[in-house]
Amino acid sequence: MPAVFVHGNPETAAIWDALFAELQRDDLIALSPPGFGAPMPDGWTATRREYVDWLAAELDAIEGPIDLVGHDWGGGHVLGYLLEHPESVRSWCVDLIGILHPDYVWHDAAQVWQTPGAGEENIAGMVGAPTSDVAAMYESLGMSVEVARSVAEHFNEAMGACVLGLYRNAAQPALAELGQNVETLGERPGLMINAEDDHYVGTDEMAQETADRAGAQVVHLAGVGHWWMCEDPALGAATLETFWAGV
Repeated sequence: MPAVFVHGNPETAAIWDALFAELQRDDLIALSPPGFGAPMPDGWTATRREYVDWLAAELDAIEGPIDLVGHDWGGGHVLGYLLEHPESVRSWCVDLIGILHPDYVWHDAAQVWQTPGAGEENIAGMVGAPTSDVAAMYESLGMSVEVARSVAEHFNEAMGACVLGLYRNAAQPALAELGQNVETLGERPGLMINAEDDHYVGTDEMAQETADRAGAQVVHLAGVGHWWMCEDPALGAATLETFWAGV
């Protein structure tokens, strides 16, 4: 009965290291989406459809039942997959269900990446910057020093191309339309981790309303932000283990 974790964008599976060290189970699997710590197949364009199909193929190869956990865009891939395969897991957990709320507006960085020209300029600046500068940026946003350095070392042109492709494919109203069927997620126990200082994923009200429609629990994590698993891995582990114990 493995627990499968899917990270987001732009990052790598290094974000899970501290959390995995705290979790009291030995069946942990981290999947890296193409372009984000894993190679891209030929012809890859980083659309939402491609990532959902990628995740479906990965999960099909894992003997279940699966406790599925997604962070950031990893959570987006999890939600996209579960809306099509709602009974395929034992449980699910994400930290961004509010992005499926009809009133959700993409955060500032996403809007830059979704803008032709401005997005390419932003990505080129990150790819061309010293690794130490990129790591410092990640660290300022909540990553630990070790994780920030690891993620920064993997930020390259391929990752940047996937950032642009995915965010442009997800420009509104794409997510609002995806959220129209969010009740489907209620087929299996779900958890929404609502980190207090995560300002990328919509308001508390959006998270609660969407989770209610999905039949999911909501747990508020105080004092942590977008990378809650790096900032307080013990809290994250306790939250997940409490949820799993009740499934």
